[in-house]
Amino acid sequence: MKWRLTGRYLASVVLIVVIVIFINLFVIIGLYVYQSESPKYPLRHGDHSAEAITRSFGQEIVLSESGMDITGQGKETLERNQAWIQVLDENGNQVYGFRVPREAKTKYTPMDIVQTYKYMEKELMSTVFIGEKQGNGERYSYLIGFQDPYLERNIFTYDIRKVGRFLQIGIVTVICVDGFIALCIAYLFSKRLTRPLSALIDGIKQLAHKNYQLHHETKGIYKDVFYNVNMLTEELRASELERKRLDRMKEEWIANISHDIKTPLASIQGYAEMMRDRDYEFTVEEMRDYAEIIERKSHYLKDVIEDLNLSTRLRNKGLTLNLKKVNIVSLVRSAVIDTLNDARYGNRNIDFQYSEEVILLEADDILIRRAVTNLIYNAVVHNDEDVSILVTVEKKDDNVRIVVEDHGKGIREEELERIFDRYYRGTHTGELHKGSGLGLAIANDIVKAHGGEIHVDSELLRGTRIEILLQA
Repeated sequence: MKWRLTGRYLASVVLIVVIVIFINLFVIIGLYVYQSESPKYPLRHGDHSAEAITRSFGQEIVLSESGMDITGQGKETLERNQAWIQVLDENGNQVYGFRVPREAKTKYTPMDIVQTYKYMEKELMSTVFIGEKQGNGERYSYLIGFQDPYLERNIFTYDIRKVGRFLQIGIVTVICVDGFIALCIAYLFSKRLTRPLSALIDGIKQLAHKNYQLHHETKGIYKDVFYNVNMLTEELRASELERKRLDRMKEEWIANISHDIKTPLASIQGYAEMMRDRDYEFTVEEMRDYAEIIERKSHYLKDVIEDLNLSTRLRNKGLTLNLKKVNIVSLVRSAVIDTLNDARYGNRNIDFQYSEEVILLEADDILIRRAVTNLIYNAVVHNDEDVSILVTVEKKDDNVRIVVEDHGKGIREEELERIFDRYYRGTHTGELHKGSGLGLAIANDIVKAHGGEIHVDSELLRGTRIEILLQA
């Protein structure tokens, strides 16, 4: 994968470099053609080169019977371009001169003319161009020297065949060298681009293998990607910790519920075996006592199974609410009375208060009654027998508040966030009630199914207050 990404970037960069090289070649050739057809050395004034001025200057030379001269425009052209002129006859003698330096010759041999044209005259500090003028049956040559220090002329002699071979070898060499350099630069460039991607891919692989300890620096062009990967890593780490915590709680809960189920099952099995044994003669009273124990243990097992079923349906939203108008005061009062009528809790001090005699609420009365009963039983089984429990129902604005509070043992701070978990059983559960551990979780799910809220406020050794808030 790493080399595949590097190869793609490498191919892209090399392609760009090759295109740029060809564009440069076309530009160079175009400039060369353009310069070969246009004036090579524009002068300081005007749009004509020195060579063009020399070729066309013949028309500025005027021949007459009285002698030779140049036009006013020609003189102006020479002065403007810092140039001088010598007109020579066929024997190389000067017959006319304008602005001619004192160091200039007045007679030129053919070799002198060639040397003057080919090389810059150091004495004259001029670059000389040659032209021809015909008139009066004679041919005249004229030398125009330009004293511009920036004007130069170089004459090259070359064999076109050798130049062609040199260009072929040179172009191939340049392309190879440029290609190699481009390849190295592109490789370094692509490595720099793909290194973060390689780190990102490795990080994702680590996440796939549940390694959530990696942390990437959020810098460079991929900083947003690395930031989101870090966020995902943190979320996965938190989810993994939560999953492990829930797994531990499930194991503890299964162990607890298995122990609680085994106890009544052992009682049922033991009494059933005794009643079936022919060697024992039981009285009617003894048989009834044994049957009562078996029945009580069976009811306990039934309650545990119903709790499991109800908790699952509530959590998976598989339970349809049977909503109707109910008097929440009467419903809570009956829950308190039923608790006091339980033989196990008949001696408990449970007070009931309300703000109005009738408070109507649209709810599933069976489920709400179950939630309130669970809260009351939770306060009973977690406290001593002499602890008073207060159950309150009041309506404020558009909300109905049901509060169950006591001044008993309270709940540890580290347990407050866990008491509504499905698999959590508190540390102060009384011996009278070995339930499924789902009571508060079921109450929480019932309240949320009605669109309400449930809050708990507790302090160790000072008591607990659990509040249900429903919208009227």
